Amino acid sequence: MITIRFLFILNIFTMLETSFGLNFFLKTPRNESPDGIRHIYMRITVNRQPRDIATKRAWHPSKWNIRAGRATGNKEDSKELNSYLDSLSAKVFQAKKLLLETDKEVTADAIKNLLLGKDEDRRTILTIFKEHNDQIAALVGADFAAGTLERYETSLKHTREYIKWKYNEEDFDIKKLDFEFISQFEFWFKAKKKISHNTTMKYLANFKKIVLLCVKRGWLLRDPFYAFKFSKREVDRQALTESELKKVWDKEVGDGRLAYVKDIFLFCCYTGLAYADVYKLKRTEIVEGIDGGKWITTKRQKTDTPSRIPLLPMALEIMEKYEDHPQCENENRVLPVLSNQKMNSYLKEIADLCGIKKNITFHLARHTFATTVTLTNGVPIESVSKMLGHRNIKTTQQYAKIVDRKISDDMARLKDILQR
Repeated sequence: MITIRFLFILNIFTMLETSFGLNFFLKTPRNESPDGIRHIYMRITVNRQPRDIATKRAWHPSKWNIRAGRATGNKEDSKELNSYLDSLSAKVFQAKKLLLETDKEVTADAIKNLLLGKDEDRRTILTIFKEHNDQIAALVGADFAAGTLERYETSLKHTREYIKWKYNEEDFDIKKLDFEFISQFEFWFKAKKKISHNTTMKYLANFKKIVLLCVKRGWLLRDPFYAFKFSKREVDRQALTESELKKVWDKEVGDGRLAYVKDIFLFCCYTGLAYADVYKLKRTEIVEGIDGGKWITTKRQKTDTPSRIPLLPMALEIMEKYEDHPQCENENRVLPVLSNQKMNSYLKEIADLCGIKKNITFHLARHTFATTVTLTNGVPIESVSKMLGHRNIKTTQQYAKIVDRKISDDMARLKDILQR
């Protein structure tokens, strides 16, 4: 039964193949021009039904091979024309393949409409982007984090601004998406918005997801990102040194807001938690570990990957200070975390008080844990990667590149071995 069905489908496919034709020809005008130049047309024939499309190119009959449907000769103009006609042929076959893959009838009219952008269902990029974001919004808390939605909403806003700047339109037909659109989008981010290279790549990656949805659904013939190179530049990930970390720990800042911020920042320096993760950290996520000590067992909000971290004595000391804090008790929180904007603002005050010249932000605590607290002190990179909740150890290796003391210690051991 399966064999019969397969042969039936194969016969239909063969029938479709034999009823398809494509050729280029010079159209004879009603009134011949003095130079004899004629316009080139493309003829698509399906089931003996022909449809002609102007190629917007012209050529002289004396340099045209009627049978091949191509220009003759080896000069540059002939090669350029033939290359252009080849690209048109490729688009025809892509349109035909798209119709087959989307279970639509393959007709000469259907192929012509696809090529001319006259598809009955006109789709625009901002509309599709918004539908995508609305679906994410409906799944926040289940399949997606709130930060993911915020990231795509920001990308949508940038895309809308770019289309207005570049094309002076409120939306953009997805059929018109091409490499020019993408490359100019990159230029706009860097030149007009003054956004860094790596952040530009992140925004373009978000946009590419929307484009690939269009490709998968059969709305686009090909991916306009096909020839675009995504690249990330190395970033110098700063961290507090051991002496700077000690300065912050020892600095007296009173009992007010700065004390809260200092404690929460130091807690993250000794646990590697990001702001979003310490903000949502519940007391129920502090459990007894395999060694009988207290561990943090949570999931990273950014990647939804599990993170299990044994608590160091310094982190335990900070945590115990807030056991009776009213907000922590009422909300089942480990620490009374303020908004990220306020935290970073207060951290700059603390840095000034400590005489630290680095631009201290909350995320610096995570870098400090990865480098100064763990890797520098010989904790294997595999363990650090697990504690940080990284999906790929390559992400953790970015921190390992700046640990000079670790390199020094490793080389000292090597020297010792060689001398012995």
